Amino acid sequence: MKNVLDIGQCQADHALIRRLIEGSFSAHVAQAHDALDALEQLRAGKFDLVLVNRKLNADYSDGLEIVKQIKAEPTLASVPVMLVSNYPECQKQAVAAGAEPGFGKSETNKPETRERLKEILG
Repeated sequence: MKNVLDIGQCQADHALIRRLIEGSFSAHVAQAHDALDALEQLRAGKFDLVLVNRKLNADYSDGLEIVKQIKAEPTLASVPVMLVSNYPECQKQAVAAGAEPGFGKSETNKPETRERLKEILG
């Protein structure tokens, strides 16, 4: 079973993402609320994909900074990361920082989103 870490979503959005991933793939979705929690979980476990909200629900900090932190840490840099954002310019910034092309919450039911996830989660 694959493991996904979902960072910075509110409970409703986390539930939406969890349903999408656990309903479509053989995967379990864990949740982290901030950068410290996320990095601790990533260092302690094995994750096959990390999803980062554009703005973290807990403190409205910038999710792109977490993408950069993950990609800068040698032991975590190879873990695929996607930004969860409806804004194309934010997606471009995340990809430039080393993330895979992500998706927005409004795109969770689109076939393209499932295809992107399938590339990583099988």
